[in-house]
Amino acid sequence: MSEGYPREYLPGILMIKITEEPILPENVVSEAKTDTSGCVVTYVGVIRDVSRGKPVLSVEYEDADGEGERRLGEIADDIQQQWRLDGVVIYHRVGKLKVGDINLVIAVAAAHRQEGFAACQYAIDQFKQKLPTQKKETYQDGSVWVGD
Repeated sequence: MSEGYPREYLPGILMIKITEEPILPENVVSEAKTDTSGCVVTYVGVIRDVSRGKPVLSVEYEDADGEGERRLGEIADDIQQQWRLDGVVIYHRVGKLKVGDINLVIAVAAAHRQEGFAACQYAIDQFKQKLPTQKKETYQDGSVWVGD
């Protein structure tokens, strides 16, 4: 947590979105930054070709209970309380994705890079820990893995 900032500080921009459309990272960055931002730290999650030691055919994310945006909002609210930020924007793509597709973009705008990096890292870790949607990996051998 950044020292010296009041916990009640809230960022100027907060946007959370679950979408079936492709995500353009440059648009997410534009939505996060403000005139006071000295940096925008960005994480772009991409579907990789091997997972759990098997070649991946596709990965499917589903917001089955409709709570994905709320869960992402909780992550964003948490980092707002810990760091002084200008903006937090998190986009998560649902649906059936293929290798190379972008599934997650997190953009954290801050006056200083230390806060931006720390907040973005924390947001990524929380996303991985609390995956807000159901994930299903289908492998080239026809096997399937489903995670919560």
